[in-house]
Amino acid sequence: MEIVLLGTGSADGWPSPFCRCASCRAAVTAGEIRGQTAALVDDTVLLDCGPEAPRAAVRAGRSLAEVRHILFTHAHFDHVGPAALLMRHWTGPARPLQVLGPPSALQQCRDWVGPDDPVTFRAVGPGDQVALAGPRGDYRVRALAAAHGPDAVLYDLAAADGRILWATDTGPLPEPTHAAIGGARFDAVFLEETFGDYTDHGTDHHDLPTFAATLARLRQSGAVVDGTDVVAVHLSHHNPPTAELAPTLRRWGARPGRDGEVVCVGATRATRAPAGRTLVLGGVRSGKSAHAETVLAAETAVTYLATGGTRAGDPEWAERVRLHRARRPPSWRTVETTDVAMHLRAADAPVLLDCLGTWLTARVDLHRAWEGAGLDAVHADIEELVTAWRERAAPAMAVSSEVGSRVVPPSASGRLFRDLLGELNARIAAQSDTVVLMVAGLPVPLRG
Repeated sequence: MEIVLLGTGSADGWPSPFCRCASCRAAVTAGEIRGQTAALVDDTVLLDCGPEAPRAAVRAGRSLAEVRHILFTHAHFDHVGPAALLMRHWTGPARPLQVLGPPSALQQCRDWVGPDDPVTFRAVGPGDQVALAGPRGDYRVRALAAAHGPDAVLYDLAAADGRILWATDTGPLPEPTHAAIGGARFDAVFLEETFGDYTDHGTDHHDLPTFAATLARLRQSGAVVDGTDVVAVHLSHHNPPTAELAPTLRRWGARPGRDGEVVCVGATRATRAPAGRTLVLGGVRSGKSAHAETVLAAETAVTYLATGGTRAGDPEWAERVRLHRARRPPSWRTVETTDVAMHLRAADAPVLLDCLGTWLTARVDLHRAWEGAGLDAVHADIEELVTAWRERAAPAMAVSSEVGSRVVPPSASGRLFRDLLGELNARIAAQSDTVVLMVAGLPVPLRG
């Protein structure tokens, strides 16, 4: 089962468009823009569909043309965007669409459907079970009680290759829900965590303390086990910045979700690996590292080749390194090295190389080539790296700065670095199956 997170934010997203708090500023600086929470399962089932979901699918490189079922959890505006049904009508689809959810959610949708549209509505409440048909197989859906308004529900979604719990929006789960999912051993749980450190909200949502308590109950009951991927969604700016939130969630065996992330469970997770070699280019703070990490987020074993190293007496650089480390899953293996060719050849797990620019800087430093002498040795290192990249059989991703759009550097050494990195980027791109350019946090595909 493949789940694309179309959004992982609260109703106003994170950062909030009308806020300049420290959490929102940190999110903007990190290029982490979260839209309203929704997910696409196997390109067939939509879990919630707020007004932002259709465009989020396009940004994630997905089409909604094959969607056969929409499952609404409740009637709030960030989860029900009925205009999507009109957009679908304009394309003239002949394939039937089934819309499920609480009566209050369905009521908002009926006026957006024409009398001849192939759309059916089915109201569901806690305890109801529904069988859904899809091109990749059938799904068994069970609606569960949520602590969020009079008729909100959560969904237990199972297929032959996996089982997930979609648990947004809700406060601490009602006792009937805990009883219903005891022993479920979910492959993945998507659990809302809206309010972070703010506990005096008085709403039917989780904050960090209640999220931890709910997760503990799920572990006690066997709904969550050691192999369960617990993903926090519906995140808001009441949370600390991701670099601080991630270690907190990690202590409880959870992690924050990311917009556009692909989560694979069951047989799909066991067989999936990002194919081939991918180069991610971008300017400063364009989101290139975060994008590469998101692509590999579902992989439990990744070798992270960190080429930046440490810089004595540079606290700003140390903070950058700390933030990068905090984002990585604990199961990833970090290797700080500039001997990346050797590791590309040796690593069986997927490799993330971040980044080519700092690697090149280290090699020029090593050969004392900034004044022009020693360049033959630098070119030999580049040749070795390109060869290892070309011969790499297992999946690999490399991150690099795009230097072609910058002004001409004022110094000879700056111009030398620009020329060398431009040459390296071009050669790695030529040997890559996929090349992506990050612009303002958005991936623009150049190849693949």
